[in-house]
Amino acid sequence: MIRPVVTGDWLDDHLDEVVIADVRWYLDGRSGHDAFLRGHLPAARFIDLDRWLAAPAEPSRGRHPLPDPDVFAEGMQRSGIHETDTVVGYDDAGGTVAARLVWMLRVTGHDAALLDGGIKAWAGSLERGRGSAVLPAEFRPRPWPADRVVALDDLDGDEGILVDARDGDRYRGEREPVDSRAGHIPGARSLPCREHLRPDGTFLPADELRRRFEALGIESGSEVISYCGSGVTACHNLLALEHAGFSPGRLYAGSWSQYSHTDRPAATGAS
Repeated sequence: MIRPVVTGDWLDDHLDEVVIADVRWYLDGRSGHDAFLRGHLPAARFIDLDRWLAAPAEPSRGRHPLPDPDVFAEGMQRSGIHETDTVVGYDDAGGTVAARLVWMLRVTGHDAALLDGGIKAWAGSLERGRGSAVLPAEFRPRPWPADRVVALDDLDGDEGILVDARDGDRYRGEREPVDSRAGHIPGARSLPCREHLRPDGTFLPADELRRRFEALGIESGSEVISYCGSGVTACHNLLALEHAGFSPGRLYAGSWSQYSHTDRPAATGAS
C-alpha cells in the first residue's frame, strides 16, 4: 500500500497514475465547494465531507458519524473513483480535513495518501470551475473494519492509549466553541494534530513526529485510539502515526461531539 503522505514532487511525477480528491471543508460554515470552484488541482474531484464521508449529525452519534458503507461507495462511484485507483487527497488545512477521506479509503483496503502541504504544495497552475465531467466508476461497499474503529461503549475497557487531536485549550476545557460541554474524555492524552505541522502546513520530519508520540508513552505495538471534536481531524493523528512508523491506530468516530452529550464524566485541565 502507498505511504500515507506524499509530497508535491511525488504527485507531479505520478500525476497520470492517481486520482486527486479535493476535500476542503470549513467549521465556520464557508463552502468547500465554492473554494474548489475558485481554484483546484488539475482534474481534481470535489468530495463533499458532509454528504459522502459522514452520516447525518445527531447528538447520540456525533456531528460526523461514519457513513453507511453504501453511502461512501456511492460518493466514490459518482466521483469517478474506481476501487483500484490510487487517491491523493488534499485540502488547505494541512490535511486535517482530507485525512478523513484518506483514512476511510486506507482502512477499507484502498490505496490513498495525503498531499503533504495541501493545495499549496502544488507548484503548477490551478483549474477553475467544475472541471471535466467524470463517468461513474465501480466501487463496492466494504464494512468498516472492527479492528480499526471504536464505539462509545468500547471506551469502558482498557482499549489502549486514547489521544485527543483537538487544540490544547479545547482539551483542557478552556474553550468549547461547538459542543455541549467542555473538557476531554478522562484518561485521554492531548495530541493536537495541527502541531504535527510546520508553519507551511507540511508535516514535521518523521523522526520529530515519532518523538511527539513517544512523549505520550506510545511505542511500537501500542494500541492507539484517536478522537477529536467529531471524528475528522482525529484521522490526521492516525495518518501521522503511520507516517512516523507506528502501527495503524483506531478511530473513535463519535468523538467529543458524541461523548459530551452523554452523562459520562468529563475531565478538564492538563493531563
